[in-house]
Amino acid sequence: MSILYTARLELRPITLPVVTAVLEGRGRAHIEALVGAEMPWAWPSRALVEQVFHGSLEAVRRDPEGRLWGDRFVITQEAPPRVVGSVVFHGRPDADGVCEIAYGIEDSSQRKGFGTEAASACIAWALAQPECRVVEATTMAWHKGAVRLLEKVGMKRAGTRVREGIGEMLLYRCERSG
Repeated sequence: MSILYTARLELRPITLPVVTAVLEGRGRAHIEALVGAEMPWAWPSRALVEQVFHGSLEAVRRDPEGRLWGDRFVITQEAPPRVVGSVVFHGRPDADGVCEIAYGIEDSSQRKGFGTEAASACIAWALAQPECRVVEATTMAWHKGAVRLLEKVGMKRAGTRVREGIGEMLLYRCERSG
């Protein structure tokens, strides 16, 4: 998987060695060396990684290309480079060509357009892949910032989806043109 570049960001693939290092509790310096950028102090926490990577480390190891499909760190291009968040897909698109995207920007880097810039580039990348024809995302109705971001990147409201343990969420979709 290639690195994606935007005006201000470098979107580097999240790799199996990085996921393994985080889940095995390796030190911050080790993870930063693998990523090639300074990590935010609150990220990556084991709880966040376990939330993002729903399955076990063994499941990710069995199918890293499928499970980490499209997943990227959001890294500033300024020196020194620093990770300001991530964009992840919930695995490779299904048999109908549908995949789901999620993103997170660390607190001190929010409201600077990084999420919009990164999500837009990752959605464009996904829709350019032959196996993907639809990208979906979900968010809570009260999360106005996420709703605005999804609309800014061209996603349209497509209904609701119920998530176990969370409840009803708004569903957004973006389809490949043509």
